[in-house]
Amino acid sequence: MKHIVLFVMALAFCCMPMTHHAQSKRKKKKNDKTEAVTPAPKKNQGKIKAYDKVITKDAISDDGLFKVHKVGEKYFFEIPNEHLGKDMLLVSRIAKLPANLGGGYINAGTKTGERLVAWERFDTKILIKERSYNSVADEELPISISVKSNNYEPTLFAFDIAAFSKDSSAIVVDVTKFYSSDVKAISGLPSRLRTTYKVRNLDASRSFINSMKSFPQNIEVVQDMTYNASQPPSARSAETISLQMNQSMILLPETPMQPRFADERVGWFTFSQVDYGSEQLKADTKTYIRRWRLEPKDPAAYARGELVEPVKPIVYYLDPATPENLRPYIKAGIELWQGPFETAGFKNAIIAKYPPTKEEDPDFSPEDIRYSVVRYVASETRNAMGPSVSDPRSGEIIESDIIWYHNHLRSYRNRYLLETGAANPAARTLNTPAEDIGEMMKMVIAHEVGHALGLPHNMSASKAYDVESYRDGAFTQEFGIASTIMDYARYNYIAQPGDQNIRFIRQIGPYDHYAINWGYRNISTANSAEAERNTLDAWILEKAGDPKYVFGKQSSRFDPTSQTEDIGNDAIKASNYALSNLKYVAQQLPKWTSDQTNNYDDLEELYGELLGCYNRYVGHVLSNVGGVEEHLITPRQGGIAYQAVPKQKQQASMQWLHKNAFETPMWLLDKSMLQNINYAGYTDRLRRLQSRYLNGLLSFDRLGRLIDHEAINPTNYSALSMLQDLRKGVWNEVNYTKNVDVYRRNLQRVYIDRMQYLMTEDLDPRQSRQYFNVSQSDVRALVRGELNTLKRQVAAAGNRAVNTVTKYHYRDCVKRIEQILDPK
Repeated sequence: MKHIVLFVMALAFCCMPMTHHAQSKRKKKKNDKTEAVTPAPKKNQGKIKAYDKVITKDAISDDGLFKVHKVGEKYFFEIPNEHLGKDMLLVSRIAKLPANLGGGYINAGTKTGERLVAWERFDTKILIKERSYNSVADEELPISISVKSNNYEPTLFAFDIAAFSKDSSAIVVDVTKFYSSDVKAISGLPSRLRTTYKVRNLDASRSFINSMKSFPQNIEVVQDMTYNASQPPSARSAETISLQMNQSMILLPETPMQPRFADERVGWFTFSQVDYGSEQLKADTKTYIRRWRLEPKDPAAYARGELVEPVKPIVYYLDPATPENLRPYIKAGIELWQGPFETAGFKNAIIAKYPPTKEEDPDFSPEDIRYSVVRYVASETRNAMGPSVSDPRSGEIIESDIIWYHNHLRSYRNRYLLETGAANPAARTLNTPAEDIGEMMKMVIAHEVGHALGLPHNMSASKAYDVESYRDGAFTQEFGIASTIMDYARYNYIAQPGDQNIRFIRQIGPYDHYAINWGYRNISTANSAEAERNTLDAWILEKAGDPKYVFGKQSSRFDPTSQTEDIGNDAIKASNYALSNLKYVAQQLPKWTSDQTNNYDDLEELYGELLGCYNRYVGHVLSNVGGVEEHLITPRQGGIAYQAVPKQKQQASMQWLHKNAFETPMWLLDKSMLQNINYAGYTDRLRRLQSRYLNGLLSFDRLGRLIDHEAINPTNYSALSMLQDLRKGVWNEVNYTKNVDVYRRNLQRVYIDRMQYLMTEDLDPRQSRQYFNVSQSDVRALVRGELNTLKRQVAAAGNRAVNTVTKYHYRDCVKRIEQILDPK
């Protein structure tokens, strides 16, 4: 009897429905049954109605991935049994939104959620379970049991089974509540915005399902959601936020694309998995790149080296809202990438199409996940973006939307005038020639498409070219201004007046061809990601040592060779050329703006942006001080991964900063211009700029690096040397009997305040790695020593000061220093 009981219990256990996903690296076989449909228990049978009682003759039905039915005010999914347990992506996007939601950086088309889900049967319910492939193990290994147990996945929603299809091949559930109530997993309002706008609740009486359509691989649902909010971003008196959301659910491929391992020496957007089945005596993190699935139509011809079209090309549609005059430039910007894809062996791999008419495609919608769209956004925000949606199992990019904000071209017009106007007559106007505007837009679109193809910023690309090359017309026409369009190198600000045939606007470069080939070329001989590694490594080693193919991380803020907005391989020389040009532009700015418009609005805007240019040029040189060059290499390549900037270059950079940043740049202070754009604030505007440079030099991070560098090599530029050089320059007047003007007085007080910060504060973990203990380091001893030296010098200078203001200033500085050294 005991054996019979045990047998019955075991049988019952084996027949229980699955409630979680078995995370595994093993590919599923086509005939695998991921979910067995069990009959509803008799005790609950009464809750499940006959099909005709639920899906009545009045139903409006749409067949596709699931059959979708509208019966009166209710919506139903008829889910085929064969799709239970299948991986799907649930993508939430905003289709329409109120003005200024999120401060201008949220727009129609913004993705608010992306979840891997599966529909699963449990008893008399259907569950939407969120799945994850962040932690994996081959299901043949015992540890896969623990992976599943320690990564239990959440249930997003539970539906009662309403009916079974007449042939029992599908299950009917009512999805009305899921799509019309405030389900946080698919909401367009995250917690941050709910707090900001004081959202109280979703108003059910003003929220409804707008439409629901089913296609062979996806379902698209449009919701109108209205929230009661005390402080909405616009129309405040209505105390209402209304959003239109688009929910896309797409069936992922049965067989995931073969992933490709990432290598930090070539820049790609990536995703990682923790493999608990690794033999590395630890959970092994494996990182792969994100890319589109491109497979050759003719593999044999591709293997022979012929250009072959892909089975499924990458297609971008233009937003119907795109102005007609800009459409050719956007299309051209997208298709610029055909060249790099040809390097990877694919012909017509990426195609741009104008939006279809209603007659051509009545179902076309920019929110539909079947379409990748360049969205044109009516917003005052000056920006563009290139986000994408990818399969979290393999990194396959499924769809992407390029976001272009309407006002973005104004930023490019302004910087074109400021950065190239000295050498480029075409830029010396507020009415930039249409062909130049078009060329700028084409390249910005190409940059954003590069992101959508999988490429991050490469901030080392501009160092590939010698500074003097930017004054060579033939060179710039062939190679542009950086080795990739993915750098933040927008314009050639180095070329000087009189230089001929110069290209001023960026373009696709050799690194783009190299990176696309590395990420997209089909390696037919490799049937796994691991089998590709030797080939991928060999492609990198072929280009090793050539600066045109170097990748620099945007996150390497300590690396002066991997900076944003810079061009050329010598920051000092490049910034000298840049400032020479900017001084000329500053002189001509009223002539090019207010003299033409008869108002000062453009002059004020451009003067503010001119200060931004100046700030960037100074910042490029400042990065040399305490800088570390990061070389992304492997041990077999040899060399040093992190190398301090040479001492001579750091010393030269300090001298340059004193001359161009800390000595008052009077050319920025043209009173005839300043007095026409503001009534006050002239001195403080410059103080804010100079304080940024001083605070940057006197940072814990920089001082810590300098201390480390001297410890590694005593001949390196030291923290003490930097502090002494800075003090001698900023306080140069104490060595002479001379007045100190208001700008220098402000600068010197900034210096004292920052030294006080170094004496009393600590590293900000939000801004840096906490890699040394400040209070137990040399930092405060060095700062104390410098303040004592400065106190003696300032006290002596105060006795021989020429005018009263300078005398008062020195006395005040002495008191400030004393309070820092002895706060009691």
